Amino acid sequence: MITCGIKLTHDGTVCVVEGNTLIFSVEMEKIDNNPRFTEIVDTETVKTILDWYGYKIADIDYFSIDGWGGSNADALAVQPRLEIGEEFNWLSATHRNEKYKLGVGQYEEAGMNMNVLKEWNMQGLRLGDRTREYNSYLHVASHILSTYYTSVFAKKRIDSYVLVWDGGMYPRLYYVDRSGKIENMGPLFLMIGNIYTIFAQHFGPYKVKGTFAKDDLSIAGKVMAYIANGTERKELFQVFDDIFNQCYSHPMGFANVFANEFKKRIEGEGISDEDILCSFHYYLENMILQKLKKKIHRYDRNCRNLSVAGGCALNIKWNSALLNSGLFDAVYVSPFPNDSGSAIGAACCSLYHHSEHRHLDWSVYSGNEVIDSTPPQGWVKKECDVNHLAKLLFETNEPVVVLNGRAELGPRALGNRSIIAAPFHPNMKELLNKVKDREQYRPVSPICIEERAQEFFIPGYPTPFMLFDHIIKEEWREKIPAVMHLDNSARLQTINQNENPMLYQLLKEFECLSGVPILCNTSANFNGRGFFPDVVSAAKWDKVNYIWSNGYLYEKEEKVILI
Repeated sequence: MITCGIKLTHDGTVCVVEGNTLIFSVEMEKIDNNPRFTEIVDTETVKTILDWYGYKIADIDYFSIDGWGGSNADALAVQPRLEIGEEFNWLSATHRNEKYKLGVGQYEEAGMNMNVLKEWNMQGLRLGDRTREYNSYLHVASHILSTYYTSVFAKKRIDSYVLVWDGGMYPRLYYVDRSGKIENMGPLFLMIGNIYTIFAQHFGPYKVKGTFAKDDLSIAGKVMAYIANGTERKELFQVFDDIFNQCYSHPMGFANVFANEFKKRIEGEGISDEDILCSFHYYLENMILQKLKKKIHRYDRNCRNLSVAGGCALNIKWNSALLNSGLFDAVYVSPFPNDSGSAIGAACCSLYHHSEHRHLDWSVYSGNEVIDSTPPQGWVKKECDVNHLAKLLFETNEPVVVLNGRAELGPRALGNRSIIAAPFHPNMKELLNKVKDREQYRPVSPICIEERAQEFFIPGYPTPFMLFDHIIKEEWREKIPAVMHLDNSARLQTINQNENPMLYQLLKEFECLSGVPILCNTSANFNGRGFFPDVVSAAKWDKVNYIWSNGYLYEKEEKVILI
């Protein structure tokens, strides 16, 4: 059985699953340096991507499209189908200037008794010279199965709770048993995920004019870093509670109501924006832990496993709080918990309905291959093995763009589309943020050999997808300052030999030279766009002197002065 999973709206993605093996997953933002969160605006794109990997339309047994909801934001949970037309500007495959409508599943379940894994069988997907049949599923179902089917829990055929908190939905708890059956345990509390980003846009560097802010998918990660500038003020928790209890009436639009009412209530008290954002972050974290504990005790399923999905699962501090809560023995977050994993989730929904498979075999490095490209003018190309790359990093103390093999899935660069650098210089973090045109408070992540991580980090457990918070041990803080955030934390990625042999070897060779198996890592991309697809893009970026790709070093003849 060959399934093509499709996510059409923001974070547009096409994937193919053969049997229960993920063959590829291509995100639109990682093609041609597209902007972050790019949609699929022409369904012919699906055919094009299939062609890249040698698949014909006729090879696909099931096309599975992620659900989205209603054109009316207030009807996301109740419309059985969404007819996509001019509002989303989708183009037909055969008449490229003619928009057409395509039905898809709902955004989330309409009620507690609805089958979360409901399948809609539909007609009208225009690919090639005719329309095709396809299936569609709830958006929330794609999140549930994209995390559970890729987890070790599914592979071992054991049960897991699944917590989903996405931008347009309440935090919801589900229970998935080894057969794939899903029990809906309902919402934890009545705040949709985008309250985090919309609230933030009333304070600090994110403040917008007026009283109304729109959801901005690019802000959440910045806020998570920025709160290290502030202090948690627990006395504000009661203010937040009072506003929710007195003012809540409606999920959509409540975030702005909440923020504006909060500003009124603390006016003149001299509370810094940094403290406000920090306190709100920990208020939500406290809500998650308290309500989750009550929910689990109420249902008492005797399960100690948790999988986390939805855009809010990119919040490493909340993930770590869940793991450290004592409620669970194991917490799993996929590298694509946001909508970049929704095509995979839709394909997993198809596996549930049309096969006996209840888990997915996959690798995080299943994205686009590096595109072969002619050495750009002004750059010299020469062979360079990993040993020489390690020596270059150590001796020059300069950052190197690394484009290796297939791209990572999800929003985090995990060594194959990264800017890599030595971690020792106190100005390296500032330099990397400068060349990337990022705010100076933004962190740079460490990559460390898995079996050595506990020597440098607390807790230092395996974390291959950079989705949990770790603290740098005190004795190492002055030695590796480039990977330390303002609060002494680190967004750690660990690597073992099986996960990424090239990166593992690079760390080993760098340790031989420096004594430390750690390198800086940040994403290689134009600001606000997906990862570089080729060497030409990195050369046009023109911010560093070295690019390494698949065994070759590209060196800039006229060096950029890095200050």
